[in-house]
Amino acid sequence: MQTLAAPHSVVETEAHGHHDGHHHPSFFRTYIWSHDHKMIAKQYLVCSLFFLLVGGALALGVRYKIAFPDSPVPLLQYLLPSSMVVDGVIQPGMYNMLLTMHATIMVFFVVMPLLVGVFGNFLIPLQIGAPDMAFPFFNALSFWLWTFSGGLMIFSFFVPGGAAAGGWTSYAPLSTTAAYNGTQMGQSLWGVAIFINGLASIAGAANYITTVINMRAPGMTMFRLPLAVWSLFITSILLLLAIPVLGAAAALLFMDLNMGTHFFAGSNGGDPLLWQHLFWFFGHPEVYILMLPAMGLVSEMMPVFARKPIFGYRAMVYAMAAIGLLGFIVWGHHMFVSGMNLTLSAAFSLSTMVIAVPSAIKTFNWLGTVWKGSIRFETPMLFALAFVSMFVIGGLSGIFMASTPVDLFVHHTYFIVAHIHYVLFGGSMFGIFGALYFWFPKMFGRMMNDTWGKIHFVLMFVFFNLTFFPMHNLGLGGMMRRIADPTQYEHLKALQPINIFVTISAICLGFSTIPFLINFFYSMYHGPKAAMNPWESNTLEWTLPSPVTLHGNFEKTPTVYNGPYEYSVPGMETDHLPQDMPPKPGARIAAH
Repeated sequence: MQTLAAPHSVVETEAHGHHDGHHHPSFFRTYIWSHDHKMIAKQYLVCSLFFLLVGGALALGVRYKIAFPDSPVPLLQYLLPSSMVVDGVIQPGMYNMLLTMHATIMVFFVVMPLLVGVFGNFLIPLQIGAPDMAFPFFNALSFWLWTFSGGLMIFSFFVPGGAAAGGWTSYAPLSTTAAYNGTQMGQSLWGVAIFINGLASIAGAANYITTVINMRAPGMTMFRLPLAVWSLFITSILLLLAIPVLGAAAALLFMDLNMGTHFFAGSNGGDPLLWQHLFWFFGHPEVYILMLPAMGLVSEMMPVFARKPIFGYRAMVYAMAAIGLLGFIVWGHHMFVSGMNLTLSAAFSLSTMVIAVPSAIKTFNWLGTVWKGSIRFETPMLFALAFVSMFVIGGLSGIFMASTPVDLFVHHTYFIVAHIHYVLFGGSMFGIFGALYFWFPKMFGRMMNDTWGKIHFVLMFVFFNLTFFPMHNLGLGGMMRRIADPTQYEHLKALQPINIFVTISAICLGFSTIPFLINFFYSMYHGPKAAMNPWESNTLEWTLPSPVTLHGNFEKTPTVYNGPYEYSVPGMETDHLPQDMPPKPGARIAAH
């Protein structure tokens, strides 16, 4: 029987030179322009949940138009101009805006900030024994740049012509001809918002990398880092390399729209495919920017609730690094239908198949972690297990697109929509919700209601699959992406009952977040007070009070002198772990 690894033993060393517990900063410095990484994480959290509601509402508008293309939406005609809504019926132009802004908001203002902004800020200093981020000022600046970009994106709905309507990928020439379809200002604001959002991501990523490299506690070597920190570290490198490319593309698009340039206008000597290359050189690493942090968070939760060390710690680290590296050489598989040279498409096919190997390593290591473990089916563990399951489904459907002949058939169909949602929603969002339930006690000092958490999980799991799995069948039936009224196509009329079923499921999926929101905000003030280590977990943050109130986190800097797998605790077989095992003060119990 495998034994639990020994504590990451630590001794308390030098005290920090200041104690913010004796200093009472103003309301502005505490809640608005805070330099405390924990408060900045909470700022990201609250704002991201707001954008989650906005992005979800836009998604329901998209689905309603597809399922009931000629049915009016009550009160909508009073909220939007007649060019977008006629007698309450969403017009095709408005549908394009809903689709574009839903995807943009969910990627850049929900999943990325929840994973990188919230958990990157909250966990990195706590898990490496640091008092704060390396650059607290730039940490605060990053949050407010991101918030400003989100405000611009929302504001674009209210400018003449409305928001961007070129799809979230903003392919040229559709995006560059926005001036002719009346959405030039909205498309321009989209580009400006993406550029500013990129500045925020670059500032945050540089901060994370510097913090991990320079501010680890004594003895916290790179291969003693928790997998959550490893995943955020690798993600930050991807951000630094990929985001500038998107920022440059957004700047070129803005100039095409407003300054008379023709970078992407084929009729004037530009190249529309240039946009695709720039976008997808960012876009495919972006998939892993949205997945790797969730993988790291799940890799921290699963050992805790399986009561076993993570299976293959170093293999997990190398697999994440390989995913990050390979993510930069597979972007061309998004462009098989663009007339790509067959030799080049074969190279992209091969690299796409190869990237499945490190993903499979991680999947089998997660299975090895729970195998014969004393599993506790707490709410975070349910979401972690669902993450692995949904990620496998999304990954397997992705392998189909690695084959050029198959991709030529299913490209730009709802098969792709199903695939990306299984990866990004079924993967990332299940990981995010699990992590929120798991680290909520350390953030707010109280416990969320486990019963309501499980109700939330069941509703979300069921309606997620009812919403997105049938989309595979829609895609194989030939239903194209980004069409407002499928009933206008003779070959799609037979698929309309599936569209109606998917829309009803999506509405139920949207309402499934209500138990979470009530549980979250009620428990923040009225939940049972949390113990220091309610999950009997194993990283440094659980050696601190719940919530962590000291600005410098640790009263004394911990020194780590034991790492994972260096020795085991005799007699602590996984089937007989003590249920009330308290953490040793200042100790780190290894789950790696």
